[in-house]
Amino acid sequence: MARWLKYFFLGIFTGLLGVTLYLSPAGLWLEERFGLNALFLLRGPIQAPDEVVVVALDQQSAAQLKLHVKPRLWPRSIHARLIDRLAAAGANTIIFDLIFDTPSDIPEQDEELANAIKRAGNVLLVERLDYQDSELLNQLDGITYQAFIQEGTTQLLPIIGEAAKARAPFTLPKAERVHHYWTFKSHAGDIATVPVVVLQLYAAALYEDFARLFNSAEPELATQLPARINEETDIEDLILTLRNLFASNPRLAIRMKESLDRDRHLKPEEKKLLRSLLDLYAGDQTRYLNFYGPPRSIKTISYDQALQLEKGALKNKVVFVGFSGATQSEQEIVRDDYPTVFSNPDGLYISGVEIAATAFANLLENKPVRPLSLAGNLSILFLLGFAIGMATQILSTRKTIVLSLSVVLIYTFIAYSFFKHTLIWLPVIIPALLVLVALMLAWVLKILKLEGFIGKSGPDQALDEIIEKQLGRFSGTCLTTDIAGYTTVSELMNPSALEKLMTEYRITLRNAIAQHHGRVMDTTGDSSLSIWIKKPENPVTQKFFNWIKKPSNSAEKLNVCKAALDLSAAIERFNKLHSPPLPTRIGLHFGDMSLNKSDGTYRVTGDVVNTANRIQNANKILKTRILLSSDVIEELDDFLVRPLGSFQLPGRTQSVALFELIAYRQSASRQQLWLCEIFTQALNAYQLKQWAEASQYFYDILREFPSDGPTHHFLSLCSKYQNESSS
Repeated sequence: MARWLKYFFLGIFTGLLGVTLYLSPAGLWLEERFGLNALFLLRGPIQAPDEVVVVALDQQSAAQLKLHVKPRLWPRSIHARLIDRLAAAGANTIIFDLIFDTPSDIPEQDEELANAIKRAGNVLLVERLDYQDSELLNQLDGITYQAFIQEGTTQLLPIIGEAAKARAPFTLPKAERVHHYWTFKSHAGDIATVPVVVLQLYAAALYEDFARLFNSAEPELATQLPARINEETDIEDLILTLRNLFASNPRLAIRMKESLDRDRHLKPEEKKLLRSLLDLYAGDQTRYLNFYGPPRSIKTISYDQALQLEKGALKNKVVFVGFSGATQSEQEIVRDDYPTVFSNPDGLYISGVEIAATAFANLLENKPVRPLSLAGNLSILFLLGFAIGMATQILSTRKTIVLSLSVVLIYTFIAYSFFKHTLIWLPVIIPALLVLVALMLAWVLKILKLEGFIGKSGPDQALDEIIEKQLGRFSGTCLTTDIAGYTTVSELMNPSALEKLMTEYRITLRNAIAQHHGRVMDTTGDSSLSIWIKKPENPVTQKFFNWIKKPSNSAEKLNVCKAALDLSAAIERFNKLHSPPLPTRIGLHFGDMSLNKSDGTYRVTGDVVNTANRIQNANKILKTRILLSSDVIEELDDFLVRPLGSFQLPGRTQSVALFELIAYRQSASRQQLWLCEIFTQALNAYQLKQWAEASQYFYDILREFPSDGPTHHFLSLCSKYQNESSS
């Protein structure tokens, strides 16, 4: 029974390893960089839709037309000729991937281009999206509290920009390889990108049917939409309105699809296009690209050839105009190309305009690459890891190897089939790694006894080295906790029930701390003390190479902040399952501490421990959960923190700058980001003794967060100081 239990836990371990790896940034990188690429290469190139065409500004055209090798120096009169020719050829929508934000040397050519754009009435101009990092600074001491990323489109030349039917940006992530793009840019106010606007323009003829379906699903919301699209309709405003309506009403798209399925008046191709629109507005803002193949897989016409197109040659086509080099040397002249899975071995990448065309084609066909749902992926990885983890312990070595290879091959074939026929993306690399880990684990455990292996390791060795080699002195981060209202809880509960509750509470605490490489040193009563130890410097390096940059403390600080957030979340879950709840305050500080050992028990002392306790105790005043000092948060940018100013803690002569640890920055909500931004402004006003202005900021916060402790605290101080100033 004990052996089977060990097998069971090893299976659980392997399954959880797969889940953890998939949820980590490394897991996403592995699957994007290698897994998704492998699936594309196994599938190979496919046929791109005929409705999409790229007109390439390339060296062939420059030579034929006797123009400059750099397309931005071409006269705008020739672009006017191209637009007239494309319109005569029947193009449904024309997209110009050139930035017309400065006047040309010949003003008449700007006017000529603008007139051609107006005549066509279906031209979308690409705008540049600029990035700006903004920081809020404390005007008293210049310490940076919060950083923000702002994005905005650059202004096109008015005479040209105002002539266009629409304007939109198209940016791609800065990455080793391009895998995805954005349909809407949240940092720029949910502005729609080029593929979105083009799809809406392409489907303009079906807008009245779309509005009819919308009205049948949500009659009240339908009043916010125009009845039809005409020349006066602002397409960009319409798209933003639709995006907001679908985002705030998750079931709207479902009801509209049900009405669409029942509709007997629309043709199948019209239903398909409307369904693409619904999936666009109701879907995620990040879309994975379904590449059709190597560069120029989408039908590409050279610019000089496009000037000779006959009438009707591009009937109802969507035409993207932009730089698209046919060779690597051409791309060296104008850098608007990106590495993808289908980049040629000779260094030829896919151009930006072709990626934009690919993104639109994906939306038009409603065939983007779709990762399997998070729950589905986690279930597959856990079950696969669990099964292979147990099997490698039960079977012989030969059978284990055969089984492992068979599992990898069969699973890869299944993932390939899903990808080829449904474009559903299953993880490929992590399952293979799980099989490899299971094989290695089986090999190790068959050589070593598991119990002996675990018994030779533990925290004691590291702590003993500090006492012996560093005379008990070390630098590290200290985390202290205390249960709010514990005295009342202990008085109301009988001793045995209290002991059981506290035992389970301490297990929860220890698990959260140990998960992030911390050591729980003391759990006296309702309090606890945990430490994260900075790895000691190599003595040889310290003696002979002291000029080398010292190791950073950021790893330990990162772990302690993660532990604090996870501990808070774990205790919140604990309190939902147990009664009475045990709300816990947490304090963090960094610095030098002392370690000693007596009768086999380790004891940590020092000013850092006392200060961490004082910081933890400040949660009572501020009604917060997690407080930390500036010494902990420096060098870290992974977390959303709220500056609370400097406090004179009991027993200290110098004030300590405190921050509230709120969340991981990448998972912070808009409300949390707004709270930190406004509170920082309020704190700045408070520190400048601008009581009225600070109070107004605090009142604004209370309207959104009525029970926010720090806001109530500083608002009462503002009132106090304002009254003192008046008297």
